[in-house]
Amino acid sequence: MAQIRRVTVVGAGTMGHGIAHVAAAAGFEVAVHDVSETAIARGLAAIRADLERGVERGKVAPDERDRALARLAPAPDLEAAAAGSDLVIEAVPESLALKADVFRRIDGAAPVHAVLATNTSSQSVGTIAAATSRPQRVVGMHFFNPVHLMPLVEIVRGGATAEDTLETALAVGQALGKETIVVRDVPGFATSRLGVALGLEAMRMLEQGVASAEDIDRAMTLGYRHPMGPLRLTDLVGLDVRLAIAEHLWAELASEVFRPPEILRRKVAEGRLGKKTGEGFYRW
Repeated sequence: MAQIRRVTVVGAGTMGHGIAHVAAAAGFEVAVHDVSETAIARGLAAIRADLERGVERGKVAPDERDRALARLAPAPDLEAAAAGSDLVIEAVPESLALKADVFRRIDGAAPVHAVLATNTSSQSVGTIAAATSRPQRVVGMHFFNPVHLMPLVEIVRGGATAEDTLETALAVGQALGKETIVVRDVPGFATSRLGVALGLEAMRMLEQGVASAEDIDRAMTLGYRHPMGPLRLTDLVGLDVRLAIAEHLWAELASEVFRPPEILRRKVAEGRLGKKTGEGFYRW
């Protein structure tokens, strides 16, 4: 099992800065990369804000905040950051072509011992790994939003992922204070497949007038103790993100369960993508 001290996170958006946050808080030295220095600065500012909220609520000690922030460094040069890393975690948008390009670049720069992890929620880990010369060192580490609060990391074992790589990913998950599950590299893994199926059925129920969005969500929060209903969760994730995953699963699994409902397609076409645009299934 590889010893991990230095981590590079590729992508400083919602998931990337969350991963960088928990890694720095856990004691790792963390380099944060994105396509521009502005994006990196925005991600680092978001981490600082989350830590400040933790201090205000008594969840984070001021010295813990300061130590975590001191372990974070901007990394405008991806190859230079990867060259000094034991673990590189990719958290860029869910485009297979983009992820493959990122993995080609980090493969060419990272040390031979480094583990290369993807935070993909639905793309094939094996296909991403095929863009590298070391598929045995590639693994899926699927985090959940908000990363610093959600307790799960889904570890995805690709067809070529070595046992040592899997053990390293599990150990890192434990070091981050997360619970882990291990799944095979199949479309949607476990979490996206189940979560999207529930969300799409809730949308079909809304289309059919079974109940309002609020009451469909209340059925799951009060009847099944889900912390959040599937339609509100879709608004937080982004309707465009949910649509892309649904289309991918529909194509890969050939199951009507994953055929995107017309209401989802229509809202995305109209730009009603959820909380980030102010309206989805709810108004924000």
